[in-house]
Amino acid sequence: MVDFVALTTPRPVAPGRFSLDVPDGWQQGRGAFGGFSLAVLVRALESTEDVAERPLRSLTAELCGPLLPGPAEVSVEVLRRGSGQTTVAARVVQEGAVISHAVGILARARADTTTHLEIPPPRLTPWNDVAPMPSQEWPTFAKFFEYRVTGPFPFSGHSSPVTETWVRLRPPCPKLDAAYLTALADATWPASFSVWTEPRPVGTVSFTLQLFPPFDGVAADAPLLHRGQVLVAADGYSVEQRQLWTEDGRLLALNHQTIATIR
Repeated sequence: MVDFVALTTPRPVAPGRFSLDVPDGWQQGRGAFGGFSLAVLVRALESTEDVAERPLRSLTAELCGPLLPGPAEVSVEVLRRGSGQTTVAARVVQEGAVISHAVGILARARADTTTHLEIPPPRLTPWNDVAPMPSQEWPTFAKFFEYRVTGPFPFSGHSSPVTETWVRLRPPCPKLDAAYLTALADATWPASFSVWTEPRPVGTVSFTLQLFPPFDGVAADAPLLHRGQVLVAADGYSVEQRQLWTEDGRLLALNHQTIATIR
């Protein structure tokens, strides 16, 4: 059984320092898929705060290079702890090189109760009404996720660079938390795959995520609808917006990625 929480939780070795054993089998290309690295960073950031009081609300990260199976080091620095917000930086280092870096905003709820949602909710095809996508052999990590596609399939030559699919970890994650949602935002193929007709190697180089806690009432094994769209593509880079929705139409996460087409 795969315990995603245990795999992505670095072990403390000193104040602000952690160790990590990167498992084999989670690769996208040479290194672990970006969502794995990002989940590790989130758990490291969260180690500085009581997340029930100050949950992660915003993450800005750069993925500098491949995170290879084997040992790695994680460090955390509190940049500022204010009365309502903590700003924390974390990085993963392997063989002396920075592999990934992130800054997180962990903050308490404010008194303002104003709510707006200007993003149109998707028209949801129920999870149980969609056949599971056949088990994927490429990339390697995809075998740990279940996809039920409600939009264009990857490499189908579709007219628009969009994606829409239900997705969840298998076996289910022990708990639905910020780190799991961060990984899930990265677990689906880029929207550009929908217009391509054959696989090409790609990699996320920058990643920003806004989370909308609390996540009360959302089961750990609940499928979430991923919806993605390329906003602009040029010079071998695309900027993509991604969203994660619950079955009852609640937006949990909003993600922007800059994705490089390697060749």
